[in-house]
Amino acid sequence: MERHLYAAERQESLLLIIDVQQAMLKVMNGWQPIAAKIRQLTAAAGQLGVPILLTEQYAKGLGGTIAEVLEGIEAPRVFHKEHFSACLEPDFLLTVRAYQRPKIVVVGMETHVCVLQTCLDLIQAGFQLHLVADAVGSRAVENRDRAIGILRDAGAIISTTEIVIFQWARRANTDEFRRILPIVK
Repeated sequence: MERHLYAAERQESLLLIIDVQQAMLKVMNGWQPIAAKIRQLTAAAGQLGVPILLTEQYAKGLGGTIAEVLEGIEAPRVFHKEHFSACLEPDFLLTVRAYQRPKIVVVGMETHVCVLQTCLDLIQAGFQLHLVADAVGSRAVENRDRAIGILRDAGAIISTTEIVIFQWARRANTDEFRRILPIVK
């Protein structure tokens, strides 16, 4: 059976983690639950063969991706950037296209800056965007919520961590499912 266009099929998905960096923790209230959701997604992606790409905004000033996110990612691939939209960096779109995955599952910080601008440009470039609402954050909740609304209006699919993981898994009562079940419990 052909799945609905909005389903985040794992064979078509790339997990993009945007700018979950050390310096952000100083100003980001409630970053721990966001990091925990991202960690669930990276664990599931690792189990289910979904590639992971990370971006870091001006790492010299903001530091690297936090350990809580990097933990468990085998040989993390990091794309360094200075533009708020990663798509404006030379080779970013080439890097994303090289995965040959038309559905980009996006998490990260800050929702109303780098996440928003990168996602809008990815949509413009022809990718289907799955924004994981419980795995993105901004310093102010109103900025986060407005950015999610803008992305919904722009055509992004607004999702959650568990929705994505269960769409990737697709089926219960398999060894594969038993391996990812502890991730969502």
